[in-house]
Amino acid sequence: MSSNDPTLFSLPSTADGPGSGPAASSAPFPFAAPAPLTDVMAPDWARALAPAAPELHRLAGVLEEERRSGFTVLPAPGNILRAFSRPLADVKVLLIGQDPYPTPGHAVGLSFSVDRGVRPLPRSLNNIYKELDADLGIPPSPHGDLSAWADQGVLLLNRVMTVRAGSAGSHRRRGWEQITELAVRAVVARRSPDGGTVPLVAVLWGNDARSIVPLLEDTPRIESAHPSPLSASRGFFGSRPFSRTNDLLQEQGAQPVDWRLDAIR
Repeated sequence: MSSNDPTLFSLPSTADGPGSGPAASSAPFPFAAPAPLTDVMAPDWARALAPAAPELHRLAGVLEEERRSGFTVLPAPGNILRAFSRPLADVKVLLIGQDPYPTPGHAVGLSFSVDRGVRPLPRSLNNIYKELDADLGIPPSPHGDLSAWADQGVLLLNRVMTVRAGSAGSHRRRGWEQITELAVRAVVARRSPDGGTVPLVAVLWGNDARSIVPLLEDTPRIESAHPSPLSASRGFFGSRPFSRTNDLLQEQGAQPVDWRLDAIR
């Protein structure tokens, strides 16, 4: 995460990488009871996710218990709900991930993104950059910070928002799926002042992402295999998700996404 990332509330410093060091790993979970959701996310997200507040409070207790048992929970507590820091009203692309990177120092609360200082980049992210180059001729960025996409209304949302360090998928079926389902429903349910639908494109990579299809109603969607090295050659490469997303946005009267990422060397 960039230290000057524009958010609506203060996030912990990531000068040493998100989730690194004892301070990050032992910080309290900011959504623990009785914290109001307005303290940890944008106001319109807090209203949309209000029915999930008791479940978020419960999850904070579950995560704290796991941490007391000696496990590391990723991402850092202050980054867990980072996807909701930008306004719900601004979302125009829904890009669903599975769960955070399980490698300490990688997960930053935005699906597929890592801190700018992480090297080497995760292999899934490298494959995303390869497809971006093939699709739009945008050369791979030397860093993995995707917050520039989030700033333009790309909701980088993991289906499951935490993970035990070193154990991919370890927090599935803990309760996060219900919260992210509510978030997806909130994105889809938005209406313009005249009652029409708000421009939106869903980008679904892999089976976990496809599980939200029943929630999308008539939202245009782009589906393919996951960019993981295990599956990228089975339909992700060549799927042209970036240009197709922009085409669908423009058909709905919305501005396209500038997929370029500023080079930090």
